[in-house]
Amino acid sequence: MTETTHTQTTPPGAEGRPRSPEFRLAADALRGLRQDLFQDAFAYRPLPQREADGRLARRSGRVREYAPWTPHAAVAVLGVVAMLLALASTDDSGLLSVLCGLLALGPVLLTLVRPVGAFWFSLAASTAAAVVGAGGWSDWPWLPGSFLSHLVVLTVVAIRTRPRTAAWMWVLTAVYGFLAESVLGRSHYDTNVGPMLVLSALILLIVTVRHTRREARQEVTAQQTETAVERSRRTLLEERTTIARELHDVVAHHMSVVAIQAEAAPYRVENPPPELEKAFVTIRENAVAALTELRRVLGVVRAEDYEAPDAPQPTLADLDALLANVREAGLEVSKTVTGAVRQLPQGVELSAYRIVQEALSNTLRHAPGAGARVEIGYVLGGLGVRIVNGPPPAPDLVKASPGAGHGITGMRERVSMLDGEMTAGPAEDGGYEVTVFLPVPAGAAVTEPVEGGA
Repeated sequence: MTETTHTQTTPPGAEGRPRSPEFRLAADALRGLRQDLFQDAFAYRPLPQREADGRLARRSGRVREYAPWTPHAAVAVLGVVAMLLALASTDDSGLLSVLCGLLALGPVLLTLVRPVGAFWFSLAASTAAAVVGAGGWSDWPWLPGSFLSHLVVLTVVAIRTRPRTAAWMWVLTAVYGFLAESVLGRSHYDTNVGPMLVLSALILLIVTVRHTRREARQEVTAQQTETAVERSRRTLLEERTTIARELHDVVAHHMSVVAIQAEAAPYRVENPPPELEKAFVTIRENAVAALTELRRVLGVVRAEDYEAPDAPQPTLADLDALLANVREAGLEVSKTVTGAVRQLPQGVELSAYRIVQEALSNTLRHAPGAGARVEIGYVLGGLGVRIVNGPPPAPDLVKASPGAGHGITGMRERVSMLDGEMTAGPAEDGGYEVTVFLPVPAGAAVTEPVEGGA
């Protein structure tokens, strides 16, 4: 006989039925209550010191030294006020009065180290004070000192935790008040459950709004920081793309010239030896191969609508035309050239030209009406560039045009590409100064006639 075994994966009855949304909602609520007020309720969580900001932190002396402890002092003062109120509201001036005062002070001080445990201790202390206190027969279930103490505890714990914890504390306070009023209370008591619930609800609502605003502010700050980082990264990539396009055009032009010269050179020599013809053929083949690979690799950085310029990329020889254009735009600019002017590698000349162009554009945008000065220094081992602009003549009357903040990033990227150095920052007179040094290897330039300042 063959025995068949049946495996039942879903238990029968109520356990196998799908849970209703109401049941899941209640289960989640109870789970949150357990996590917020029962799990590690008396865990040690000291109140952190206040950050070193604000008016108190900016002062000198002992005020600044003790400024981080301001929240602790405020909580302690409120606890002392609750204790004095408890002492004043009891008819007995002996040990019971002192005990009621300590029962009002203890929960408030406990919020500094064990906030959730302070809430439970406040409920227990309120009950004990109402039972042993002489004034408990007129105020139930909170004596005046316990009333203030419990409000302070609810406020501090709500500030130190999250809004869900504040909501659970209010619900448990309401349950405690109604139970104390119905089970332990008497008809001739003046109950203060209603005032407690109304005041605590207002206070917890204010704290919750504060929590929400702070979280929203932190989220906005995080988003702004992330946006700024992404914008800076995108700016850097865009600038690298622009530099790659320009260098592609520069290198492609030179390689084309090499290929053409290598092809034409044998025809300029009468009866060239075979070795020379073979050398020129090899040069031309390598130049064409390098040009093909260059176009294949660097061509991907071109935009779809990008067209290579018909004219060569600008150099420092075109700087006068650039200055004439910015003068027409209303910028008073002067140029000074020092050192032995010589032809530099085209990448260096192009970068120097673009740096001057961007610096003058920044002057037009951010300091309208100010004058500028361009200094070009041909020194041993490199090229120095300095662009200085003064402050705007009437900053309150002339509104600067806000830029995208890409200019300095682009300058630094060009300088970094050439292993140069750059500093940019406010000048002493309130203007702005950009100083750049671009190194040039020895023997990479041909000396030309010296030009004077303009």
